[in-house]
Amino acid sequence: MTALIVHRAGPGVTVQDLGRPGHLAQGLSRGGAMDRLALYEGAALLGQAPELAVLEMVGMGGEFEADAPLRIALTGAPMKATFDGAPLIWNASHHMPAGSRLSIGGVIEGAVGYLHVGGGFDTDVRLGARAAQLNAGLGGPVEGGTHLPVGTDRQGATGMVLDVADRFSGGRLRILPSVQTGFFDEDTRARLEATAFQRDPRSNRMALRLAMDGEGFALEGGLTVVSEVIVPGDIQITGDGVPVILMAECQTMGGYPRIATVLPADLPRAAQTPPGAPLSLDFITPDEGLAAERADLAARNALRSNVRPLVRDPRDIPDLLSYHLADGAISGHEEEHQ
Repeated sequence: MTALIVHRAGPGVTVQDLGRPGHLAQGLSRGGAMDRLALYEGAALLGQAPELAVLEMVGMGGEFEADAPLRIALTGAPMKATFDGAPLIWNASHHMPAGSRLSIGGVIEGAVGYLHVGGGFDTDVRLGARAAQLNAGLGGPVEGGTHLPVGTDRQGATGMVLDVADRFSGGRLRILPSVQTGFFDEDTRARLEATAFQRDPRSNRMALRLAMDGEGFALEGGLTVVSEVIVPGDIQITGDGVPVILMAECQTMGGYPRIATVLPADLPRAAQTPPGAPLSLDFITPDEGLAAERADLAARNALRSNVRPLVRDPRDIPDLLSYHLADGAISGHEEEHQ
């Protein structure tokens, strides 16, 4: 079976897919990729299903070798990437020859990058998914020396690129009222919208902690709230008044009061906000939320139609002279001699 050989991997490299819904009653959250939009983008670039497994790279990539020719795509947070020393374009698909080395360094912007292969990674299926979920003991981090099996590729074009909107530098997160929003008075809710937040470096796949200056948002009696089901996007207010956005690997039950919920369409932006980058929270109406979700679905469905051929700039090809760029050259005066 074709495999991608891992020579080196950063500590945050795991196999991920769209996760395993349907297990909340057993205490297992959906999990899966932090930036689900990136999986749809990679699927569009390679002409395959977004459910296929990919490599998620938090902060740092690694060094990889193909033991047979592969099609690959790079999405999510842009990272420095090279094939045998030659630079690669991000948000694009590429042909990876057998024996070639793919090196992926640290993030240039954003937080989480993704490596896709044609056919997806054919690792073990656990509870209906291939996604690693470390806090549940499902799978583990990818380590050097691993041979990641690759599924059957239906083949297709490479050298394709996709223009994506910036979601890698923080910004505005749209939020909706949640179960306990009414427990917080109007002044507190207004102050939540007016506060300038930053991503706390202690954030992880379970939760994005929001750092801020000034007074917190602690609710009197907040610690007496009965524990109930929680989902990614819920914003809990901890005992010290800090807002925490629950992410892909959050717990399934929680007792901290929820002041709001991030719109699902904005969770990729939350996931891609790098440490220290600014974030703001903005309440919208349910009707506005439904309209935004419909627009997000339409944009995902249109991704394949927005893929276009990648035109390389010769200045980006360090070994340009090694390419066979012309054949059968003529002088331009052939007709004069006929």
